[in-house]
Amino acid sequence: MTYRRESISKREDLSMSIFNKRSQEEAPPAAPPSNLVEPAKMEATRLSSIPVKTPEPDGTRLQASIGKAVKISGQIYSKEDLYIDGDVEGTIELQENCLTIGPNGKVRSNVTAHKVVILGNVQGNVAASDKLEVRKDAKLVGNIKTARIVIEDGAYFKGSIDIVKPEPAKSSSSSQPKPQATPVAAAIPANSHSAAMGR
Repeated sequence: MTYRRESISKREDLSMSIFNKRSQEEAPPAAPPSNLVEPAKMEATRLSSIPVKTPEPDGTRLQASIGKAVKISGQIYSKEDLYIDGDVEGTIELQENCLTIGPNGKVRSNVTAHKVVILGNVQGNVAASDKLEVRKDAKLVGNIKTARIVIEDGAYFKGSIDIVKPEPAKSSSSSQPKPQATPVAAAIPANSHSAAMGR
């Protein structure tokens, strides 16, 4: 009896192990633990959310901006293009760059820039070494000094305009070094020098 029970239990164990093998083979592969998947997803998200700065092509310029909720009283000096859509009172100086007054911009100051584009309101004198553009619906009250000017239909302007010739570009001949003057003593012939010494 015991022998029979042992053989039955061995058969049951054998059948259970075969059944377990089949169920493991038929079952889909187990998913990786969730804690291993989370960091990979988080890392991918972290990488994609970082802004990538692309190099700027040659010829493009940087531009600073003053938003419409900003009010500035004082002097502004910039070495890059400037966009003003806020309220500025004082002086603005951009010797070699472009100044743009946005449609919400209110500027009460004297302006000096290479190029000026006005879409908003300006009260003050404007000196643009290259060009001044007063766009439609813009308002400019003040004197203008520029080489070129464009005033669109619908713009308001009150003041005087002084058109100046642009400075001529330096020629290559002016950049070449001038020959140095020879010393006076070296220019006198030896005979005349000795004759002068003998007197």
